[in-house]
Amino acid sequence: MTRPTPRDRPRPEDTDGPLLTAYGLNKAFGLTQALSTASLSLGRGEIVALMGPSGSGKSTFLHCLAGVVRPDAGRIDYGGVDLTHAPDPRLSALRRTEFGFLFQFGQLVPELPCVENVALPLRLNGQRRRPAEREATRMLERLDVGDVARKRPGACSGGQGQRVAVARALITRPRVVFADEPTGALDSLNGEKVLRLLTDTARESGASVVLVTHEPRVAAYADREVIVRDGRTLDIGGGR
Repeated sequence: MTRPTPRDRPRPEDTDGPLLTAYGLNKAFGLTQALSTASLSLGRGEIVALMGPSGSGKSTFLHCLAGVVRPDAGRIDYGGVDLTHAPDPRLSALRRTEFGFLFQFGQLVPELPCVENVALPLRLNGQRRRPAEREATRMLERLDVGDVARKRPGACSGGQGQRVAVARALITRPRVVFADEPTGALDSLNGEKVLRLLTDTARESGASVVLVTHEPRVAAYADREVIVRDGRTLDIGGGR
């Protein structure tokens, strides 16, 4: 029996309300209070930048929003699903099909060619190798790195590798992309290229993006900025 692909799976109904909402999240690691009543409302197709200095709690907040870390208190609602109490299999399914992830250092699998890295989320969802790699090739070409498809990540430049990571994050056509300092390891020129490709491609597909950064030039690509400081959030409105 063929497993359903992300396109076959039911998704949250399209309404005028927010796609993802967090209310009063608290999270502590031992005696360190990482989040304290942090909140966020993310609209469909919206790009939000979480800004703040190192140690402010913004990465913890992102990980809670993505269902990677469970908060100690508060609620996260994604299309009617309470992520704070959802069972682990449900969260894993969401991360495979409806959420995309982009990290500072890409975190590509070094043993696999770039095209197989990009195809990996599709393969994990049961898609056959050849059609998955065809989709991955098209995505790499769309992001101007089709020439590295058969190279391993170690043979790519930093900018190329991060664009491959963008392709992997977007290959399942996620509803939300969580990007944690995606340009932090790049020079300014490559950082601009990656940001432009990420935001343009997300807007074309209608995906929402939660973007963690401490750089104003990165936050300028967002529709709205939310400041995270000492585990608390302050929405300061439009960034574009």
